[in-house]
Amino acid sequence: MTDDFYEVLGVDRDASEDEIKRAFRRVAAKYHPDVSDDPDADEKFKRAQRAKEVLSDEEQRRAYDRLGHERFEQARKQGGFSGGAGGAGDPFGGGSPFGGAGFGGDNPFGDLFEQFFGGAGGGARARNQPRKGRDLQTRLEITLEDAYEGTEKRVTIRRPERCEACDGTGHPPGEEPSRCPQCDGRGQVTRVQQTPLGRVQQTATCSRCDGTGELYAHDCSTCGGAGQVTAEATLTVEVPAGIRHGQTLRMGGEGAPGERGGPNGDLLIEVAVAEHPEFERDGDDVLRRQPISFVQAVFGDEVEVPTLGGSVEMAVPAGTQSGETFRLKGKGLPKLRGRGRGDQYVQVRVVTPRELTPEQREALEAFAEAGGETVEAHHGFFEKLRESF
Repeated sequence: MTDDFYEVLGVDRDASEDEIKRAFRRVAAKYHPDVSDDPDADEKFKRAQRAKEVLSDEEQRRAYDRLGHERFEQARKQGGFSGGAGGAGDPFGGGSPFGGAGFGGDNPFGDLFEQFFGGAGGGARARNQPRKGRDLQTRLEITLEDAYEGTEKRVTIRRPERCEACDGTGHPPGEEPSRCPQCDGRGQVTRVQQTPLGRVQQTATCSRCDGTGELYAHDCSTCGGAGQVTAEATLTVEVPAGIRHGQTLRMGGEGAPGERGGPNGDLLIEVAVAEHPEFERDGDDVLRRQPISFVQAVFGDEVEVPTLGGSVEMAVPAGTQSGETFRLKGKGLPKLRGRGRGDQYVQVRVVTPRELTPEQREALEAFAEAGGETVEAHHGFFEKLRESF
């Protein structure tokens, strides 16, 4: 099981508070110990609760993003992150004496742990580093024949793209920045406080310039300073043979643009394989129901059977019963990450004739009498015949 809180809830790292709450409700409904049959339901439910608690709190989430899961949990266990007055891990047993729970804000104790785990100002430097853009998702429906053969499909999505007018900078081309007066161009602001532990220096990202140390007088008129615009894109997707319903294809670099020169995110394409009117899929195998006549079932025959790769001849032995299943080896779907193919299973169904000529009727009556059956009414015999198959 994953430990990362974002993965536990199944949300992106830039998810809003409402998205986090909705995600928690979905996970809770699935893994609540009172309703779930999952053997790990209790543990998964507790992980989801913990994830929601941290990611719904602005200060804790900021610290979690800055430190990562392992260092965040280590700091909490060592008493460096109380998560609330009197909460677990509060070394002072009932509220922090520094006037705030967690890293950042007005809590210099949190900054001590920031220094311990990476040095003062580490959060500001990390914020200024290139960041990969977020992943995007879409859905693609294909036929069973597409899954059998492999195919190319085109998908059209609306996605954020780098603003060409300003090249993603958010300000008019050629405009010179000015030094941020709040941090004097350093991207960080420093404050010294006197605490019960002594004088503590706290360094935080400058809120006015967002850690860049620079300010621009004007925003780009095209993107309004965001550096991105929403546009429609049509992409060609390679769908491999053997893909299954619900699997996801990843197109690298086709997601949202990165920040500060970081790489684009990816496009995740969930594949839906439509149901087929003649074949049922079971992994790499397929099942087909094949009608045969009463005479073919009695005497045996070679019958033509459709497969996804074309029709083949299949031997039906004499005395075949309705509902018997035969295997056509290697006539199923290709194995996605291996060699060979699955099989096709053919379940035969004996079709009872509804209309008979007098000669056919007479012959079947003789057949019944030879078997010791007394035919009291013509239609009654045929009703029994139908029921037997």
